[in-house]
Amino acid sequence: MTMDKKPIRVALLGAGYISTWHADALKRTPGVDLVAVCDLSRGAAEGIASAYGAAHVFTSLDDLLAAGVADCVHVLTPPHLHADATAKILKAGLAAFVEKPFALNSSDCRRLETLAREKNVALGVNHNFLMLPSYDRLKADIECRTIGPIDSFEANWQFPLPPLRSGPFNLWMLRAPENILFEIGPHLFAFVADLFGELNNISVSLRNPITLPGGVGHYQSWCIAGEAKGASVVLNLSLVEGEDNRSIRLRGLGAVAGYNFAEDTYLRERASMQDIVVGPLARQLSVAGQAAGAGLANAFRQLKSLNGLAPYGLSIQRAIDNFYASVKAGAPVDRRLSAGLAANATAMIEETLEAARPKFLPKAPPPSRSAAPAKGETALVIGGTGFIGRALCHALADKGYDVRVFSRGSGAGLDREDGRISVFTGSLNSSDDLCEAMEGIGCVFHLARATETSWEGYLQNDVGVTNRIGEACLAASVRRLVYTGTIDSYDASQPDRVITEATPFDHDLTRRNLYARSKAACEEELKKLERERGLPLVIARPGIVIGEGGPLQHWGIAMWRGATACKLWGDGENIMPFVLVDDVADGLVLAMETEGAGGASFNLIGEPMLSSREYFKTIEDAYGVAMRAKPTPLWTYYAIDVVKYWLKRHLAKKKGLTKPSYRDWKSRAQLSPYANEGAKSALGWAPEQDKQRFVERGVATAKLFGVSDS
Repeated sequence: MTMDKKPIRVALLGAGYISTWHADALKRTPGVDLVAVCDLSRGAAEGIASAYGAAHVFTSLDDLLAAGVADCVHVLTPPHLHADATAKILKAGLAAFVEKPFALNSSDCRRLETLAREKNVALGVNHNFLMLPSYDRLKADIECRTIGPIDSFEANWQFPLPPLRSGPFNLWMLRAPENILFEIGPHLFAFVADLFGELNNISVSLRNPITLPGGVGHYQSWCIAGEAKGASVVLNLSLVEGEDNRSIRLRGLGAVAGYNFAEDTYLRERASMQDIVVGPLARQLSVAGQAAGAGLANAFRQLKSLNGLAPYGLSIQRAIDNFYASVKAGAPVDRRLSAGLAANATAMIEETLEAARPKFLPKAPPPSRSAAPAKGETALVIGGTGFIGRALCHALADKGYDVRVFSRGSGAGLDREDGRISVFTGSLNSSDDLCEAMEGIGCVFHLARATETSWEGYLQNDVGVTNRIGEACLAASVRRLVYTGTIDSYDASQPDRVITEATPFDHDLTRRNLYARSKAACEEELKKLERERGLPLVIARPGIVIGEGGPLQHWGIAMWRGATACKLWGDGENIMPFVLVDDVADGLVLAMETEGAGGASFNLIGEPMLSSREYFKTIEDAYGVAMRAKPTPLWTYYAIDVVKYWLKRHLAKKKGLTKPSYRDWKSRAQLSPYANEGAKSALGWAPEQDKQRFVERGVATAKLFGVSDS
C-alpha cells in the first residue's frame, strides 16, 4: 500500500496505559497525524484525544471504520481482542499496527498475515525491544561474523509484576495461568524468532507459585529451555520483586555479547591481543569503555528529549518510525515488525504452554470465611477491586452485609463461598449505570481514584466522576455515602503542628501534586451537595496503608528505584502515618454504621509506630534482604523539580504544568504528626496497638516480595 504525500491519518484503538506511548511517538513521527481515539470508555478516549489533538472520539471499532477518518489503526486493546479487531481493520482496507502479542494462536497470526497480503495493506506487530540501537549493534556483529556461530543464548525478563501481589486482579493477564506468558513472553520469544527462527525440544520448569484472590494460580518464575540451530537456549521469566534484569546474553565462537534492553546498552567481550599480564586489564578496560560510551549516549538522548526517549519510549518510537517509513515507501515492513515473525513467536509460546500446562495449579475454591448472620442490607462499593476496596468488601460481607461491587471488569479476587459479594459491570462516566447500580442500596462507598497526568484529566475523571456519584446517591436516596479522601491534601510540612480532622487543607492546593489537589476538590464537590441538597456524607482519609495485598514499592514511603533501593523523603526519622489495611476496612464499616457520624470527617491513621527507616529495618529482618533506603534532603527534590519545570515549559513548550512547591515535597515526608482520637472516640475504632503484631500483619506476613515459602 503506497500512501500519497498527505499525512497518514492514524487512529488508536484502546486508550489504556500503552496508548500514551504510541501517541507520544506519533507526535514525533513526520508525515503522520493522530486523528481519532476509540475506546469503550468515552471518557478515556476523550482524555487521550484532548491531550494529543485528535479530532474524533469513538466508542466502537465499527463506528470508527464507518467514519472513514483513518488510514491506519493501532490495535492497543487487551490481547484476546487483537485478532478480531485486526481482521475488521484489514477487511476495511486500512493498515494496522498491533501491539504484542499479535494474537493468541499462530493460526490466527497466519490468517491475518494472508488477509493483509490479499487486501494489499500494511500490517505491523510491535516487538519494540527488537528496534533499539543496541540491538542493531548486536545484529551487526552477528552479520559481520564478529560473534561467529552462536553456541548458547540466554534471554531474561526478571522484572517485578506488582499486580500479582496487590492487584487489580481483573487484568487480562491474570485471569488464567497462560495469559502471563502471552503478555510478557513475546518480548523473549521475539528475540528467538529473529535470531534463530524457531525453538525445538522445549522443556519448562516452574517456580514460586501464587494463588490470587479468586482462586487463579500462577507461577511467577519460568525457566524455558530448548535448542535452536545448534545453540542451547534458555529463557528466564521471573516476576517476583527483585533487581531488574531484562537482557540477553549469548556466546559465539568469536565473542561473548550482552544486550540490556531495559537500558539500551550493548557490551561485546573478545579475547585480548595483549600478553597474559596486560590482557585481562585490557579486556576489562574495553568493556568499561563500551559501557561508558553507551551510558553517555543514552544520558544525552534522554536529556535532549526530556526523558521522552528513554529506552522504552525510544523502542516504541523507532518501531513506529520504521513502520511508517515502510508504509510511505510502499515497501514490506521490517522483518522485526512483521506478522511472520510474530506468528513464529506465538507458535513457540503455544509449544511452551503445551509443555507447561500439566504443571499448572488448579483453580482454588472460593475461601470459606467466618461470617455473621445476614443483615438484609446491601452496600455498593465503587473501587472494590483495589487494595483497600477488597479488604472493605470482605469486611462488610463478614459482618453480614451483601456487597455489590461497581467495576469495569470482572471483579476478580472477590469470590466467596457464601456468595455475599456480587459485581455490577458499568462505567463511572454513565449516570444511568450508577443509578442502576444503586437500586436497593443502603450505603455507598466511593474508593475509586483516577491516575492522570494533567489537571484537566483529573477534573474529568476524578472530580467529575465524584460529582456524578454524589448526584446518583441523592437520586437513589441512599442513607449514607462514605468517601475516601487522602491525608496528602493536608500541609504536613510543619513538624510542630499536629494534624487532626479540624486542620484545614493546604491553603494553596494549586501548588501541590495533582492527586492531593484532586482529592481535595472531590471532597469539596461532595460537601457542596451535602450543604445544598442534604447528601448524607461521611469522609474518611486513610494514612499510608500497608498489609497483605499492598505493594512493596509504596510511594508514600519513599521514591523507589528498585525493589531494594529507594530514596527517603528527607532523613526518614519522623514517625510515618502507617495504618493496616484491615484496620482501614474496619474504620470504613464503622463510618457507615455509626449513627452520629453523618457529616463528619475522620483521619484513619494507625497508632504511632514506625519511621520510614524503621519500616525498612522491619523488611530486612522479615525477608533477609538488605534495603538501600537513602536519606535524601528534601531541597534536592525541589531543586530537580524546578529544573524539570523550566525545561518542560521553555524547551518543550508544555502547558498546564504545576509550579514546583517546596511545601509539597516537605508534605510528602509527612513531617507533621497526626492524631487519630477523632475516629477512635466517635466511631469506636480500634487500630492495632501492639507494635510487634503491627509489624507482623503489615510487613512480615504481607508477602511483599512475592517469593513463595513452599
